[in-house]
Amino acid sequence: MILAFDGSGIDGSAYSDVVRLAQHSPGWLDDTVSAWSTYGLAVFAVLAAVGWWRARRSGAVAAVAALAVPVVVVLAYGVDAVLKLAVREDRPCQSLHVRTLEACPAPGDWAFPSNHAAIAAAGAVALLFVSRRLAAVAIVAALAMGASRVWVGAHYPHDVLAGLVVGTLVALAAMAAARRRSETWARWLTARRLGALLLTP
Repeated sequence: MILAFDGSGIDGSAYSDVVRLAQHSPGWLDDTVSAWSTYGLAVFAVLAAVGWWRARRSGAVAAVAALAVPVVVVLAYGVDAVLKLAVREDRPCQSLHVRTLEACPAPGDWAFPSNHAAIAAAGAVALLFVSRRLAAVAIVAALAMGASRVWVGAHYPHDVLAGLVVGTLVALAAMAAARRRSETWARWLTARRLGALLLTP
């Protein structure tokens, strides 16, 4: 048996209130939130692609920053996954035995921090270095993603908050580091055929 942390003592009551609210909400609302929770991360991929497409018009350095966005997202996911293994917090649906909109994951699928929240936050913050307009959309989408993960019953609120913090910190550090090297990388990439295709309109 794997020893796991029970996070219900932190904000289990708030989680239960949200899950009960979801159970008594209109079906169309639950369906919409569930769909966003499941497929919403695709929006961040689209925003990153749009950011890259537009950044090419501003020059190779800007395009390099845009290309760094998906790399930063993967990095944030990796950091989040390591934290999950270190903390090993049971999913709230396992600890509290409540009925949720999303099927309760199997034991060993840890809750803290939320992967979805970390990915969304990393994508949104990384986009700040590319386009403030796209980042504004992504920030709203990231907050909505975090809220949806509690609504469907997958995470406690503190799981989501921690995921948002992890994604934000990783993105800030990684994008700041990438910006310092962006000119070097731009010169290196533009000297290669594939790089030139990626960095120029």
